[in-house]
Amino acid sequence: MANVIVIGAQWGDEGKGKITDLLSKSADVVVRYQGGVNAGHTVVVKDKTFKLHLIPSGILYPDTECIIGCGTVIDPQVLIEEIDQLEKLGISTKNLMISETAHVTMPYHRLIDQASEERRGNHKIGTTKRGIGPTYADKSERTGIRVIDLMEPEALKKQLRWTVNYKNVILEKLYDLPPLDPEEVIDQYLAYAERLRPHVVDSSLRIYDAIQEKRNILFEGAQGTLLDLDHGTYPYVTSSNPVAGGACVGTGIGPTAVDRVIGVAKAYTTRVGEGPFPTELHGEVGQLLCDRGAEFGTTTGRRRRCGWFDAVIGRYAVRINGLDCLAITKLDVLDELDEIQVCVAYEIDGTRCDDFPSGSRKFARCQPIYKTLPGWKQSTADCRTLEDLPKQALDYLKFLAELMEVPIAIVSLGASRDQTIIVEDPIHGPKRALLDANGTPVGV
Repeated sequence: MANVIVIGAQWGDEGKGKITDLLSKSADVVVRYQGGVNAGHTVVVKDKTFKLHLIPSGILYPDTECIIGCGTVIDPQVLIEEIDQLEKLGISTKNLMISETAHVTMPYHRLIDQASEERRGNHKIGTTKRGIGPTYADKSERTGIRVIDLMEPEALKKQLRWTVNYKNVILEKLYDLPPLDPEEVIDQYLAYAERLRPHVVDSSLRIYDAIQEKRNILFEGAQGTLLDLDHGTYPYVTSSNPVAGGACVGTGIGPTAVDRVIGVAKAYTTRVGEGPFPTELHGEVGQLLCDRGAEFGTTTGRRRRCGWFDAVIGRYAVRINGLDCLAITKLDVLDELDEIQVCVAYEIDGTRCDDFPSGSRKFARCQPIYKTLPGWKQSTADCRTLEDLPKQALDYLKFLAELMEVPIAIVSLGASRDQTIIVEDPIHGPKRALLDANGTPVGV
């Protein structure tokens, strides 16, 4: 039995969907613990591509239980559309469960999110405009609607009549937007409630029972470490906690239940939206990474900013999340490069800095210090073992493992399930199996 957390070790979009899908084969339960429809996981199975926003990636395995935890915010309209899409493609959602204490994204959340971002002008933070931030804000303000409220029609009507009228003041007076009709919102969400009712459970109890039964549980985060509300590049962050600690809060388990934490990182770096990005590339190489990596957001379609691998934020992710091992994705994107650079440290105002700075203004002044490595100039897409990799590609992976002081357990070389090298089973293998007795990485 192993309870494993999978997190993004960069700014999100690292390929967690594929890694979670691979690990779900060994999992009995997969739990999503934070974020909302601002996240997107793309999974490719044979000739089918699945784009998931709320439903855990484990849904593609028919016997795996999939739970949307209480730390996730749920847009019922999008969730129902996702359920219908999967069912249409022949994927059963009978094992999908939704936490009754998860908060619900409402129409006024989306409107406020969109209007607020537009009003920021040059100070935009890059929100997806899906209403996620305002949903979490209402959760903190204790005026939110939870899934359990949807299950009680009379109480929901009373609550929504007050809340919609309260939000209408903001929409009209602050943003010059037309008001919402409380009765229309009530009717819409009562209909959603009936569709979702069969899936609603006490998720914390369900997860606790699975732990007691010694079942394998995979906790799936959205976004990435550098987008964490408390530990990311604030204010250019999301509204929840994608870091490993967020899995405990967002599902209702204690930290002693966690056996292992796996970080997912691209072989280079990307980010979407605004904010500092020290290793960002603006020329030909950046465009090559974007084109070869198909770097466009699953949720928004926005072009991702691309840059060299940043080991400073990598080491920070190891520290903040307590990573046991890494999954490196999209190594094949680097196949055509003559040289590859890796950021090993920063220079800030003339002084070398090996650690990630907390303040965004200081971070914006960081200049990368690079180590240049030779490229391998040949395709890795068909490699299935470490021995198949070109020497320079293997050396590159070893260098990343040494910089971040954790082993690499998985190497992904494309979008399909089979385009993967499993160095060590990160669920069933021994903890830190790829380190020798002195803590030195063995192999990669």
